[in-house]
Amino acid sequence: MAGPVEYSDVSTPIGVFRMVYQDSNLRVVDLLENGVRQSGVPPGAVRRKAPYPDGSPPRQLQEYFRNRRRSFEIRVDPDTPSSFDRKVWTTLCSIPAGQTVTYGELARRSGFPGAARAVGGAMARNPMPIVIPCHRVVGEGGSITGFGLGLWRKRWLLDLEGAWPIRSRSAEGPRPHGQQTLDIRTDRPRARASRA
Repeated sequence: MAGPVEYSDVSTPIGVFRMVYQDSNLRVVDLLENGVRQSGVPPGAVRRKAPYPDGSPPRQLQEYFRNRRRSFEIRVDPDTPSSFDRKVWTTLCSIPAGQTVTYGELARRSGFPGAARAVGGAMARNPMPIVIPCHRVVGEGGSITGFGLGLWRKRWLLDLEGAWPIRSRSAEGPRPHGQQTLDIRTDRPRARASRA
């Protein structure tokens, strides 16, 4: 018999995240910050405070931020009628921590070649950031774009996972020569201003 729907507010180095879940089935992850859209707590949900039970979604999130967990053992159950979103999110969950993928490559892997812009929309609708790792999706050439929780958080998460600066080898494999990646961009010494 399934337990009650619960919610927990988990403090992390990048903010407080509210998780709504039932047993190991995760329903939503919200950043509790002014100006960020939140899903709210379903009627009748029970608040669970720390310490959290082993294996519970909030405990797994704590372990992730403490660098003791690289992947989640959680059943994600997003509330969406869109089969496109579900397919893209499922494919994205196969990208391991420490790797990245471009919007175009994620579209191709999901069976929708040429739908990079639509994949960007699916990332914006992601109800479970971090667990469904939309922070691992980058623009062409490794640009950090499109993260509803703030680009600084996206870079922070990639750094935690060891994917920042973005290297020439990402989840889509080596790129053709001439690829400009963030490790090249950030490792170059800045040119000195000429003196008049």
